[in-house]
Amino acid sequence: MSTPRRLFGTDGIRGTANQGSMTAGVALRLGQAAGLMFVRGAHRHQVVIGKDTRLSGYMIEPALVAGFIGAGMDVTLVGPLPTPAIAMLTRSLRADIGVMISASHNAYEDNGIKLFGPDGFKLSDETEMEIESLMDSELGIRLAASDKLGRASRLDDAGGRYIEAAKATFPRGLTLDGIKIVVDCANGAGYRVAPTVLWELGATIIPVGVEPDGFNINRGCGSTVPDLLRAKVLEHKADLGIALDGDADRLLLVDERGEPVDGDQILALIARSWRQAGRLQGNGVVATVMSNLGLEQFLAKEGLKLHRTKVGDRYVVEHMRAHGMNIGGEQSGHVILSDYATTGDGLVAALQVLAVLVEVGRPASEVCTVFHKLPQLLQNVRFAGRSPLDQPAVVEAVAAAEARLGRSGRVLLRLSGTEPLVRVMAEGEDETVVREIVAGLCDTIKTAAERAA
Repeated sequence: MSTPRRLFGTDGIRGTANQGSMTAGVALRLGQAAGLMFVRGAHRHQVVIGKDTRLSGYMIEPALVAGFIGAGMDVTLVGPLPTPAIAMLTRSLRADIGVMISASHNAYEDNGIKLFGPDGFKLSDETEMEIESLMDSELGIRLAASDKLGRASRLDDAGGRYIEAAKATFPRGLTLDGIKIVVDCANGAGYRVAPTVLWELGATIIPVGVEPDGFNINRGCGSTVPDLLRAKVLEHKADLGIALDGDADRLLLVDERGEPVDGDQILALIARSWRQAGRLQGNGVVATVMSNLGLEQFLAKEGLKLHRTKVGDRYVVEHMRAHGMNIGGEQSGHVILSDYATTGDGLVAALQVLAVLVEVGRPASEVCTVFHKLPQLLQNVRFAGRSPLDQPAVVEAVAAAEARLGRSGRVLLRLSGTEPLVRVMAEGEDETVVREIVAGLCDTIKTAAERAA
């Protein structure tokens, strides 16, 4: 049996700021433990630390700095920048480790810490467990001697480096001249760099969510609140709307009619474009178990395969690396294009969509809806005690639901990794049948959970 993870979840450590796992004390010990883990050899060791715009970043950042310096590492601070920028800078600066302080799409009350290895990829589950174990040990006896402490400095041109890297992913022979774009930066980490990249490529920009105050990150804006983006696109008669989340590693698009374009459609669009250009590797796309069955059916008609992983962009990346594939992502808008980045990059993914729009010269509403989405419904069922999923009644109900849907649909039951919830998902051709199946499964799970409690 594997050791339970106490601090790390599917995307680093996350929690309410100044409580539980997200205090300055925890951040200090994390910096010490991660620093000790990655101090290897006699060279000067370096960590790159970035953050989003949350108030609590002012607490978490100096605690991490103290921890890494105490472990003997030099610290390079880059300020508010997207998560993919931190991954890029970690590799570019040949640092030993990278850190992003962010709770992604969560409200300002939360914060999180994501760690990247020297290759720019998120750390494995095994490495995170080693860091957790080290945090619980007697760290004091292993910290650096007084003359081996690290130093802290700030990299003033970090934003400019990411801007140039992002622009380089857009085809050199194309421009965004004449394209009007609303870009919603969620008052988060991309609030400076994202509008700059689009403007320098020639677009007319209507920026929103670019006035962070420490409290308004993701508040009424960003990729999880598409209503603002939709309204702005229609108001300004824009050609496309781009919404990033708090750390800009994922996106949502809105076409000129105000219709949303999710991660599945973005994956399909880029995959088809790259295949036509001879750039697609691995003859397929990597996505999670949550991606719509319509994506799988579309790819099959194109002669491509959809590889599914468990939820979490890190698992998508691991599968991509293991199977030599260069496109993967999640329905939520994490899109990983390994030709350009080691993690999800909302801005770079948007640039690939814009490249297709420019090349074909047709509106987003005609280009971005690549396949017909099957009706999909997801509901949560809370339970007490042990998981009800192995109860005979639940197993039988799932089998009956799958038989009813046949090959044109599917059922997925998934335990939440952070709270006692069963996530119940079904999809199929008939929306009414899907709703009936989800309702029936939820009732069965509730009853089974009550009996097992």
